[in-house]
Amino acid sequence: MAPDTERRAGAVRDRGRRRDHGRSGRPFGIVWAGISCMAALAPAGCNLAPDYHKPAQPVLPVTFRESGPWTPVSPTPPPTRADWWTVMGDARLNALEARIEHGSPQLAAAVARYDQARAMVRRARSEFFPQIDASSSAVRERTLFLQTGSYFDYRNYATGGTVSWEPDLWGRIRNLVSAARSQAQASADDVAAMRLSLEAELGDDYFHICGLDARIDVLRRTASAYEAALHLTTDRFTGGAASELDVGRAKTQLASVQSQLEQQVADRALVEHAIAVLIGEEPTTFSLPPHDMSDVVPVIPVVAPSALLQRRPDVAAAERRMAAANARIGVARAAFFPNINLGASGGSETTVSTLLSAGSGVWALGPALATLAIFDGGRRFADLAAMHAAYAEGAANYRQTALRAFQEVEDQLALLNHLADATTRQAEAVTAAARTDQLASIQYREGAVDYLQVVIAQTAELQAREDMITLLTRRRIAGIDLVRAMGGGWQAGRKT
Repeated sequence: MAPDTERRAGAVRDRGRRRDHGRSGRPFGIVWAGISCMAALAPAGCNLAPDYHKPAQPVLPVTFRESGPWTPVSPTPPPTRADWWTVMGDARLNALEARIEHGSPQLAAAVARYDQARAMVRRARSEFFPQIDASSSAVRERTLFLQTGSYFDYRNYATGGTVSWEPDLWGRIRNLVSAARSQAQASADDVAAMRLSLEAELGDDYFHICGLDARIDVLRRTASAYEAALHLTTDRFTGGAASELDVGRAKTQLASVQSQLEQQVADRALVEHAIAVLIGEEPTTFSLPPHDMSDVVPVIPVVAPSALLQRRPDVAAAERRMAAANARIGVARAAFFPNINLGASGGSETTVSTLLSAGSGVWALGPALATLAIFDGGRRFADLAAMHAAYAEGAANYRQTALRAFQEVEDQLALLNHLADATTRQAEAVTAAARTDQLASIQYREGAVDYLQVVIAQTAELQAREDMITLLTRRRIAGIDLVRAMGGGWQAGRKT
């Protein structure tokens, strides 16, 4: 063969090899694959599924863009452990988190779905083995002769059995098992993702309720202070040192804070009910006493970007669904070739009548070649195209899941680092507002200012303290969400 001709032939072969999952396959290509399998057919048969390779990990930076002093990057991934929430340093949170495993109905439902997926693996594997059926029958018949009026009774007894087995020549059964196994592995990862999501949601709700407790405490202390201020203003009004306008302002301010207090108490009840449902408790009987929230926010180490995709159970589940879709392509391709069924049957039949009694044995053995559809209106090609499209969908979902994982980490890093700076500034605002309130109250008692200045100063201090509580709560929730975004304590493992 001339060099040019040889190069052209090689180019044609290369183009054939480069056909990817995005093409549904042509009739000639599918038939040629089947002929190749038949030519090299081994006892195990051949596999028509495309070669599957896990998605390549993109080239990633050494560190995340939003990392900072409050989220240092660890040179190695943090220790893998189930109780990841202990990094927050709250014993009551630890006790609540431990109750999710056995109390959450959502987690129980996810585990049940995983059990279903494992059962489907066993069902697919059953097709590797012969199918054995047994049957029996007992029939009574009567034949009536109209001319003579006589009749004969017949009793027919039959027992038998059949054995059938389909050799997996085209890999249909193996690909069914492979798809079911990959789907079960994805379901196991879904259980881990559900567990992590519930644990993170519980952490969010817990620190939310701690923030509400802090606000309720501030509002109660503020209401007490406003009530004392109202008494002072009323006394001054009685003595002629204050106007009725000052009394009205003091009453308005007190009623407003009391209204805010009741709203916060209502919000706390709703969050408490949500926590009860998360851990599988009746909201009617569940109670979470108020708890002081520490001002210390833990520093959470961050894994390197290259380790993130190995730590996220939802990413692992998306990859396993890609593998399942790839195996189903092989199942669809196998439909283009005939199935050979090896079968045997046997049994005995006995007929008893008033005239005779006879018994016989029956048996049959031999292969049965299934009819190969010559024309089906394009049904098999449509099925194959659908499987290729399903694989493309799985690949797109995997990429989207991976991108979302990086987005979530970057989001929480940005929150943690910028909220830390905001907390420092807010602490200064609280100190300044408290001092202003103190000075305004002293000047009002001395008659140097009217009560409006006191109202303005007290309102500013209350707002500053509430903003501080909001920042501390958001930082703790961001810490919980960062650990969740990094995969929590999940560790890859295959149980099927």
